[in-house]
Amino acid sequence: QLQLVESGGGLVQPGGSLRLSCAASGFSLDNYYIGWFRQAPGKEREGVSCISDSGGSTNVADSVKGRFTISRDNAGNMVYLQMNSLKPEDTAVYYCAAERRIGPGLCISATFHYWGQGTQVTVSS
Repeated sequence: QLQLVESGGGLVQPGGSLRLSCAASGFSLDNYYIGWFRQAPGKEREGVSCISDSGGSTNVADSVKGRFTISRDNAGNMVYLQMNSLKPEDTAVYYCAAERRIGPGLCISATFHYWGQGTQVTVSS
């Protein structure tokens, strides 16, 4: 059974860092386009960053550009989101998503078929 499991969320002070991980099981991430999304209370889910199957192409939302970095380890079947200089407005549930696709795609929710359960990130002093 194809499954995505996020981890690494938590409470962090403004300016701090967190590294989110997304572990895939039941399938190989090799031919999958991967995205990180987030949803804050009362807001729509938004794309944070996406990475192509090879890792050669990435998209990053303007709101996190220069602070967040997406990466992947296909051999380890893992995807990561390094988050630095965190702000209170980064507080949200963060989800990873996967779609079988060669090459990059649109970094929007509708692109992705498989989703993890999410991990909470809270940025507060």
